[in-house]
Amino acid sequence: MNLPNAITVSRLFLTAVFVAAVGFPGTTGFTIALITFSVAAATDWLDGYLARKLGMVTPLGKLLDPLADKILVCAAFVYFSAQPVGGYHCPVWVTALIIAREFLVTGLRQIAVEAGHVLAADRLGKWKTTFQLTYCITGLVWLTFSSMKDPGKLGGMLRDLANPKSWLAPVSLWIAVALTLISGANYVWACRKLLVQPR
Repeated sequence: MNLPNAITVSRLFLTAVFVAAVGFPGTTGFTIALITFSVAAATDWLDGYLARKLGMVTPLGKLLDPLADKILVCAAFVYFSAQPVGGYHCPVWVTALIIAREFLVTGLRQIAVEAGHVLAADRLGKWKTTFQLTYCITGLVWLTFSSMKDPGKLGGMLRDLANPKSWLAPVSLWIAVALTLISGANYVWACRKLLVQPR
C-alpha cells in the first residue's frame, strides 16, 4: 500500500461520504457532496501522476484506480437520474449507457488478460471521464448555490453558469455521451480478434 494506492483508496472513502451527503438535500448536504466529489475527482489525476513520477505503478493500483473512478462517476449519475433534484436531471438511459459501457470495458479487459494481452486506457476514455466529471460537478454546484438564500456575487455567478438551462450542463453531458459510445466502440474494435478466437 504505497502513497498513490492510498490516495486511490481515499477516493473510495470520499465516494462513500458523497453518497451519504446527497442523502440529506439542503445547503449543508449539497456543500459536503460538492467538496468531497471535487476532491475525489482531483485525486483521480493525482494518484496516477504520483505513481508514474515515483515509479510506484503496481498491479493493485491498476485494479483500484479504474474501479474507484467507475464507482465515483456511476454513483453521481445514478443520483442525478433518481429524481430531478433542484431541476437538475440526467436521463435514465444515459446513466444506463454509462454503466453498461463500464461493464463492457471491464469484461473486455478480462478477456484480454486471459489471452495474455494488456488493454490500455485510450485518450478518448480519459476525455470521457473528464466530461462526465464536469457534468457531475456542474450539477453539484447548481444544487449547492441554488439552495442558498444569499450565495453572494461569486456564488451567484457559479449558480448561473451551472444552471441546467444554461449551456455547460447539456454540453458536457452530450459530449460525455458521445465519448462514452465512441470509446466503448474503440475498445470492442481493439479486442475484435480476441472476441472471435476459438476457445
